[in-house]
Amino acid sequence: MRRILVTGALGQIGTELVPALRRRYGADRVVASDYRTMAADLPATEGIFEQVDCTRIEQIQEAVRRYDVGAIYHLAALLSALAEEKPQVAWDLNMGGLYRVLEVARQYRCQVFLPSSIGAFGPTTPPDNTPQDTIQRPTTIYGVTKVAGELLSDYYARRFGLDARGLRLPGIISHTAPPGGGTTDYAVDIFYQAIRYRHYTCFLGPDTGLDMMYMPDTIDAIIRLMEADPARLIHRNAFNVTAMNFTPERLAEEIRKHIPEFAIDYEVDPGRQAIADSWPRSIDDSAARAEWDWSPSYDLESMTRDMLEKLGRRLRAAP
Repeated sequence: MRRILVTGALGQIGTELVPALRRRYGADRVVASDYRTMAADLPATEGIFEQVDCTRIEQIQEAVRRYDVGAIYHLAALLSALAEEKPQVAWDLNMGGLYRVLEVARQYRCQVFLPSSIGAFGPTTPPDNTPQDTIQRPTTIYGVTKVAGELLSDYYARRFGLDARGLRLPGIISHTAPPGGGTTDYAVDIFYQAIRYRHYTCFLGPDTGLDMMYMPDTIDAIIRLMEADPARLIHRNAFNVTAMNFTPERLAEEIRKHIPEFAIDYEVDPGRQAIADSWPRSIDDSAARAEWDWSPSYDLESMTRDMLEKLGRRLRAAP
């Protein structure tokens, strides 16, 4: 088996995907990489680690050559809220980095996983039960790069026969990685604040409903898609996936079942609220369920219980 290279391995998804891949395929078969230097306290670094800047194609080529890489999980990207602050940087990393990864994958015949997002949709997309195939006219640079990335990956699949697969991920909730600059990050930060201070000030309005997914389901979806029989895949790239849908107020209610004194108030950030309002209220993931048997394990209740238990244990153990 050729090795797996994970770019952006020190980010939110990478810190949990890398250990999962190493458990499944062997620690020496997975190369974690990031533009940052190795952080010894993160689980993604317990094995082979390479410093790789995805805006420099020679660094990607060197890692793929050195380790005989057969699959690249390309996670390096600037997330939605940060991308709006630095649109030129977002384009260079999100699009330029993807182009370089696809070029190296074409040269060395690597399989590629790339995460897209519900941010690839826009205000003219049908907002409820958004179909797999529908109009995509995002109004953020993050969304623009995600749509362009979907199209570029499809082009490489058709033109060069590259096995490129991807998911349109909703908001991701994790007890391992801290918030990283996404519009849905309130759904992570709220747990930190609830455990530490019993209070949270939310930057989205109380009735802002969005689709979400717990990180264990995200990792499972990525691995299952990459292992799926290609003969079953009609879409192959940018599958809608989701697990739950809630508003900040509904999440606060669920947290109060475990922390009765928890209180939430709101100071809406107009920029992030505008981003959230441009996204679908809910999405249809029936294509993923039909083509590779996608099915989440966590709903709002089980996710909240697990987050409070595991994050609480970790925060209590911190110095």
